[in-house]
Amino acid sequence: MDELLLNAANRAIRYVRELPERRVAPDAAALAGLDGFDEPLPNAPDDPERVIALLDEAGSPATVASAGPRFFGFVVGGSHPVAVAANWLATTWDQNAGAFTLSPVAATLEQVAQRWLVELLGLPSSTVAGFVSGATMANLTALAAARHAVLAQVGWDVDAQGLAGAPDLDVVVGEEVHPSLIKSLGLLGLGRERVHKVPVDAQGRMRADALPTISGPTIVCVQVGNVNTGAFDPVEDIVAATHAAGAWVHVDGAFGLWAAVAPDRACLVRGVGTADSWATDAHKWLNVPYDSGLAFVRDSEPLRAAMGVTAAYLPDSMMREPAAHTPELSRRARGVEVWAVLRALGRFGLADLIERDCRHAARFAEGLRDAGFEILNEVVLNQVLVSFGDEDTTLRVVAAIQHDGTCWAGVTVWQGRTAMRISVSGWSTTADDVERSLAAMLRAAGRGGRASQGG
Repeated sequence: MDELLLNAANRAIRYVRELPERRVAPDAAALAGLDGFDEPLPNAPDDPERVIALLDEAGSPATVASAGPRFFGFVVGGSHPVAVAANWLATTWDQNAGAFTLSPVAATLEQVAQRWLVELLGLPSSTVAGFVSGATMANLTALAAARHAVLAQVGWDVDAQGLAGAPDLDVVVGEEVHPSLIKSLGLLGLGRERVHKVPVDAQGRMRADALPTISGPTIVCVQVGNVNTGAFDPVEDIVAATHAAGAWVHVDGAFGLWAAVAPDRACLVRGVGTADSWATDAHKWLNVPYDSGLAFVRDSEPLRAAMGVTAAYLPDSMMREPAAHTPELSRRARGVEVWAVLRALGRFGLADLIERDCRHAARFAEGLRDAGFEILNEVVLNQVLVSFGDEDTTLRVVAAIQHDGTCWAGVTVWQGRTAMRISVSGWSTTADDVERSLAAMLRAAGRGGRASQGG
């Protein structure tokens, strides 16, 4: 066991050490090497050392270097070193984090991390959190609590009686709602298409003046951090209008909610603490390993009602029971890495990580604009949209950038315009990484040479 773990650790350390200089997307030879996994199921056991060797030698070259400093294709933050180390230790512990009795340490670290997160994000002190797999499950978890609460207001117990025969429940979203939230509504039986979509402005922000008249059980879903532009809905105005009608406000803040941690960005989330529930990812801007999401609900009662479970064989304690806050019972102890990053970085270190990434995004926008290309969004956070010309030209340039391997950015369509999207979300991206990436982008676009240094 010792030799096997040391072998795996040494291979992992070498992979991390090589990340900063390797190409971001795997090349054709690396992809061809995946054929080494396509074999019949063995009949006899094999040496575990050989299994790990095959995994590393055929698998490592075919990974996308999204954990490295120059992956900008999606809002994907590479894992912070302390998060990786905590993940290794937690995996070795092999804890079932569903109950305090099964893992006192996992339950305790979740409780501490919950308190720290609520404070950092400026949420009400009564707020409780569920440690889930990602923003889709965070939205689902929080919206399940919302569904329980708004139907309970009209005397309907959805958890006991289901949705058949229930009073109508309206859901209001912006036209730029993220697909993960729509998926969550479908899973909850609220309908992917039974939503009222509110018009948005040129940056994708929901227009508060276009909210429909609200009556009866209603959930209004706002967004902080548009996945293309990084823009924020006017939460304060929407919450005021929604609460005046007795409805619930849910905030989808998969990455934008973390702006609350950075003093220079906190103005973007003004009023967010007055909502009723929130969803975010920890594996995005908190830079912990996959999978890790967070569901927050202002009042514990509707969350416990929606997520609680009663069984004679399940122990009950006076402590915070993790399974009462998430859809899962058995699950990994993902709160360990969340706690570790918060403990290692502290308030100021996390704020610096977020501000630094935002500065890098602004530098990308500056360098590309100076080279004559159109920036399609107001760069308020970590997202940049750039057009290299018409659709065909933009697609050609993005393909060339991806093939080059220096960095990786993806294609999107923003309000009818094909664009390249740059998302800066990692702890390890440096100013030099930005300049190297800018130079590669300009070469691919036919504007060769190194990008001029920004101020």
